[in-house]
Amino acid sequence: MVFLDIMTIPFVLDIWGCMPEISKNCVDMTNASSTYLGIVGGAVIGAIVSWWIYNRQKYTSIKQDHILGRIKDLEENHTDILKKLEDFDDKHESSFDAIQEINKKIDALLKKSEDESK
Repeated sequence: MVFLDIMTIPFVLDIWGCMPEISKNCVDMTNASSTYLGIVGGAVIGAIVSWWIYNRQKYTSIKQDHILGRIKDLEENHTDILKKLEDFDDKHESSFDAIQEINKKIDALLKKSEDESK
């Protein structure tokens, strides 16, 4: 693998065309070098934007997974609470029925007591 150093960059760019920003012997940038520079600049900007979008999507995905996990935990807790409320309602209903039975018996005893006292 050949590594380019600062001195060989102007030579490589001279192959593409005259770039006065890099080569000292140029008067003006050619259309070819302008095109290549635009392609390289666009590739760099595109890579930065692509990385930024990927990074944001990854962050959003991690947050969504965390939120979905919390929703699952809350749903399980909600199911447990509903089951406990249902059990409480069943006990409450049986207690209410027992109180009504006692109330009927007391009413019957009071009526019997009134009938005997007359």
